[in-house]
Amino acid sequence: MPISEKDVSEARQAWGEGLIEISKIFEADGIKKANSLASKLLDDLYGFDLGSILFKPTLSGGQKTFRNDKEGTLSYFVGHNPKFPNDSGFGLKYWREVQFDTANIFIEETVAMWMGWVTLVDKNGDITKVDKSWGYKQDSSGNLKIVLHHSSLPYEG
Repeated sequence: MPISEKDVSEARQAWGEGLIEISKIFEADGIKKANSLASKLLDDLYGFDLGSILFKPTLSGGQKTFRNDKEGTLSYFVGHNPKFPNDSGFGLKYWREVQFDTANIFIEETVAMWMGWVTLVDKNGDITKVDKSWGYKQDSSGNLKIVLHHSSLPYEG
């Protein structure tokens, strides 16, 4: 069944809700439970079982700028991995709200791409806005899986 805009919206929402859940579990129960939850969420949301993914996190650089597997992706979200010493855990930033502002969507059968802004609000009300692109591929069960995730801070020229 071809992907719909509703499918893309639901996949985005699942990512946002997952990020907030990681933050809340970390705050309440610590890194071990946050890591376990993040690992499960990544399995649910990302297409590691479809092959290498294309992940460029917002706050990454040097040789570790791009990630293509679960270990590198998980490290970005929860840190605590000596192979990625600069990862502080983006999912551990006490996020409370995520909003999406769509710039454009591309859908063709079993592939979809979304581009826009993601605005995150932490527990203190501080706002972080990032430019985001996601590429999705439908798996054999019809679920959308992230195979491309590019994020960067907005250009300030």
